[in-house]
Amino acid sequence: MIIVIDGMNQHKFKDILDEMYQLRARVFGDRLGWDVNIQDGREIDRFDTLNPAHVVSLNDEGNVVGCMRLLQTTGPHMLADVFNAILDGEPPVRSAQIWEATRFCVDTKKLGRGRGENSVSYVTSEVMIGSFEYAKTAGVLDSIAVIDPVMNRVLQRSGNAPYDYLGTAKPMGKVVAMAALMDCSDERISGIRDYAGIAHDVFLTDEQALQLFAKSNVKPQPKPANFDHKPLSQMEKYFVEQMSAATTQEEVNAVLRLIEELSDKFTPEQKIALMRSPRALAHGA
Repeated sequence: MIIVIDGMNQHKFKDILDEMYQLRARVFGDRLGWDVNIQDGREIDRFDTLNPAHVVSLNDEGNVVGCMRLLQTTGPHMLADVFNAILDGEPPVRSAQIWEATRFCVDTKKLGRGRGENSVSYVTSEVMIGSFEYAKTAGVLDSIAVIDPVMNRVLQRSGNAPYDYLGTAKPMGKVVAMAALMDCSDERISGIRDYAGIAHDVFLTDEQALQLFAKSNVKPQPKPANFDHKPLSQMEKYFVEQMSAATTQEEVNAVLRLIEELSDKFTPEQKIALMRSPRALAHGA
């Protein structure tokens, strides 16, 4: 499902954006080896400070599994300020009705192959649908995307082939970059939907997105000591007594070392409980 995060609502989605930047770092830096700015495991560039629209896909578990960035071409954008060599000396595109689409990626570690809802193909199509529908609603007529030949083939196979290109493909570091033009039309959106078998509304409300993302941050609670309330064994009782009698940190450490040395006598749950707090066992906590 898709949430669009822009300058109006980004204050609500700092955690989702943070996970999105981490995904971008894993894809562009680790997997693709692009020359991008990564700090603290997050890929963020100067265009992210211009209040772009981020189209973000969340899976059923609330994890960020795909994203794309949309930026107006009336101001700074990547084709004009980073990849302008592609244009062969022609002036960059400047129009309120043409947006730039960049930083598209999907989480190939969480997503599988094929055409199912948890596949790379499905999430790719979902992000494209969300991007084009959002842009079309905003009055945008065309999208220009800086892509590589691999992405160009993906677009052609998925009912989303560019209708034209600007300039010529150029080597840019470790990749070849090209500028593709795609119209934000009902026909294009329908073609992507037909290819992916997506007939439903792909958008989440802000509240739905926050609730879904919260699911991914629910941590399982650790089991308390003696969680199954079984009677204590004689050895467990001994350690409880020794720990209760300990009056110095040195004595406490000695009991813990003994527990560790005799660890093969305990189940993993018993060992964790004893190491955490043998006193808790005595009270059945």
